[in-house]
Amino acid sequence: MAFINAWLRSCRSSFSSLVEIWCLMFRPWRGAWRTFTAWCNSHLRKAGTQIENIEEDFRDGLKLMLLLEVISGERLAKPERGKMRVHKISNVNKALDFIASKGVKLVSIGAEEIVDGNAKMTLGMIWTIILRFAIQDISVEETSAKEGLLLWCQRKTAPYKNVNIQNFHISWKDGLGFCALIHRHRPELIDYGKLRKDDPMTNLNTAFDVAEKYLDIPKMLDAEDIISTLRPDEKAVMTYVSCYYHAFSGKQKAETAANRICKVLAVNQENEQLMEDYEKLASDLLEWIRRTIPWLENRVPENTMQAMQQKLEDFRDYRRLHKPPKVQEKCQLEINFNTLQTKLRLSNRPAFMPSEGKMVSDISNAWGSLEGAEKGYEEWLLNEIRRLERLDHLAEKFRQKAAIHEAWTQGKEEMLQHRDYETASLSEIKALLKKHEAFESDLAAHQDRVEQIAAIAQELNELDYYDSPSVNARCQRICDQWDALGALTQKRSEALQRTEKLLETIDQLYLEFAKRAAPFNNWMEGAMEDLQDTFIVHTIEEIQGLSTAHEQFKATLPEADKERQAILGIHNEIAKIVQTYHVNMAGTNPYTTINPQEINAKWDKVRQLVPQRDQALIEEHARQQNNERLRRQFANQANVIGPWIQTKMEEIGRISIEMHGTLEDQLTHLRQYEKSIVNYKPKIDQLEGDHQLIQEALIFDNKHTNYTMEHIRVGWEQLLTTIARTINEIENQILTRDAKGISQDQMNEFRASFNHFDRKRTGMMDAEDFKTCLISMGYNLGEAEFSRIMSIVDPNRLGIVTFQAFIDFMSRETADTDTADQVMASFKVLAGDKNYILADELRRELPPDQAEYCIARMAPYTGPDGVPGALDYMSFSTALYGESDL
Repeated sequence: MAFINAWLRSCRSSFSSLVEIWCLMFRPWRGAWRTFTAWCNSHLRKAGTQIENIEEDFRDGLKLMLLLEVISGERLAKPERGKMRVHKISNVNKALDFIASKGVKLVSIGAEEIVDGNAKMTLGMIWTIILRFAIQDISVEETSAKEGLLLWCQRKTAPYKNVNIQNFHISWKDGLGFCALIHRHRPELIDYGKLRKDDPMTNLNTAFDVAEKYLDIPKMLDAEDIISTLRPDEKAVMTYVSCYYHAFSGKQKAETAANRICKVLAVNQENEQLMEDYEKLASDLLEWIRRTIPWLENRVPENTMQAMQQKLEDFRDYRRLHKPPKVQEKCQLEINFNTLQTKLRLSNRPAFMPSEGKMVSDISNAWGSLEGAEKGYEEWLLNEIRRLERLDHLAEKFRQKAAIHEAWTQGKEEMLQHRDYETASLSEIKALLKKHEAFESDLAAHQDRVEQIAAIAQELNELDYYDSPSVNARCQRICDQWDALGALTQKRSEALQRTEKLLETIDQLYLEFAKRAAPFNNWMEGAMEDLQDTFIVHTIEEIQGLSTAHEQFKATLPEADKERQAILGIHNEIAKIVQTYHVNMAGTNPYTTINPQEINAKWDKVRQLVPQRDQALIEEHARQQNNERLRRQFANQANVIGPWIQTKMEEIGRISIEMHGTLEDQLTHLRQYEKSIVNYKPKIDQLEGDHQLIQEALIFDNKHTNYTMEHIRVGWEQLLTTIARTINEIENQILTRDAKGISQDQMNEFRASFNHFDRKRTGMMDAEDFKTCLISMGYNLGEAEFSRIMSIVDPNRLGIVTFQAFIDFMSRETADTDTADQVMASFKVLAGDKNYILADELRRELPPDQAEYCIARMAPYTGPDGVPGALDYMSFSTALYGESDL
């Protein structure tokens, strides 16, 4: 027997040798007879028949051909239906020819022996069929069929005590080996802990009964024969054990197929959820932009400074509270979109195409419109505030000048219309004439004020002052009155000149007083007007100019005081003359209404207004100094933060191109870099606070820096978006590497190749550089092939290849992924090789949620071999890889 075993091992690679050995050594034994009969019936039952006597029932060749068709799944030649010997030999020859076509060399087995019922040849033929169709395909770690089956049994039973499988005869006598195989794969069927090694009959019958009842493996062995035989038949045991192998290996294939389908469905469900999340986030962001832009485009001005200040405060709240979360949502939306597209590429799904109007470019365009409206709204607010400030100043100035003019004109028309010259004496006439000349001088002096009033009213109209109608009405009354005064003055002058020849007496002193008092009085009124005039300045230089002018004015006061004393001296001289010569003077100076008391009162008023003006200039100077301090404080920070943001942008650009180490190291480095950038946020907030103080102080320019808060905000937002986008690119590269099974060395090699041919260091290759890179990596490219590759890596036809597109292409070239055919084949395994699948089969093999997912999306099967409730898994598998929306 040792010699025979050695001979078997030397010849195990050849089926013909095994058959020859079997034919030479075979000794009929009822155990093998029963085993082979049960094995044949286990397959013939699928065709609705069976055999009773293995040497008799195969003699006509019909059931032999049927057996081969069932176990091979192929159709044999049409059998002969005659009862004659020649018909039987023809059928058996067809069966033997089919066996030979499968690479089995039959030695000493002819159709005549089978037809004649030769038991030895019939059993040898059946053993040949078992070897070819049940055992040959068994291979574990490149071993032969027999050794592979033995190795499979040893591995499956290794954890079980009292089981030591070394062969296919005595190792199975106690029955524990069969029970261990069943328990290993179906532990619920056997309570292995209750089995005893000293009770082989119970062990064997338990295994045979359970296998027949639950595993559809017929009883091919007899427990009594195995126990009573010193050495059970090896072929019978091998045949029976091979049924265990095929029963359990089929379950393993089903589990593998179910796992593959679960994996594909999980990816599809996750991608659909990401698509729904993107659509919702994009819709919400676009709706917010749609509501916000009309508010920013509203340019309806307010009439008061307080109302415009409230608008500015509302705008600051929008900048500080409402916009920052939307900036984060926009950045997160772009990151989610890139991650989704990467996952779709990795799972061989079509690229995600958002709904119309919700593309990333659409959102970017809408965001650009929002920022454009925002910038225009801020500029409009500041211009409106400047306009209202200017209007308030002009309106106050108009009221002051109009009030002074109206006070001056009061009673002038009645005076000009008075006909006192008709009954006056000569001296009175001359006095009236001189008085009238003084009035004309005074009237000419007031011409500038009237013109200023008209100019201010015109400017208020041009600046769209809300109370323009009342201003225009008042200005028109002043102008009409001025014209009337001019006409009356001319008329009275002509009347006095007509009577001048009659009246030649005049008091020269009165005349001189009137002539000097009138301009001095006008000068004092102008001085009072200037000292009470409000002023608006925006710089230290402007307030210093006003202070200088005020000091110059104060320097003229001594000379003015001398003039005042001189005028008062004339009046004193008149009084002295009247008193000395007892002149009968009725009333006051006939040439002027100005009297010494009025001059002194106005002079005291001027002296009182000078220190008030000093205090106002000092306070304004202090305010401008504080404004200058705010300008310098903002500029000092902006001149540091602006270059810092630019430097960080350049550093991120270099990092994204010249990355070293593993992707995880790069990701860690970038996140630390992002953290350092986020930690800089308090300085941005501090600068925002300084900017708010500047705006509250109504400071509109800053010569100490070229950076505005808008520049800093845009730069900061771009910096945060750039670092987030760079981190997302590395995360997508990690997803690509892990999903495609790319090693770190391969990833480094891809990066090195990309950087080498990225000659401009922009993080992108143009078409020529990319083609050179592919040639250097061994690609033999024609124009058509290169155009095909470019359509993959550059679908938008921009003429550039990004590193992510390069990685996707190279991973596609080096890694294997799930395909529609693989998923279809997996469903076919679950369906038991049918062209359709039932809902119960899906629920049995898949997790509940994924089984219901498939049932809800699979179309009814319409093939001719379908049954009620059949589902079409083929079109479903194709749709998984053809359209993102099932």
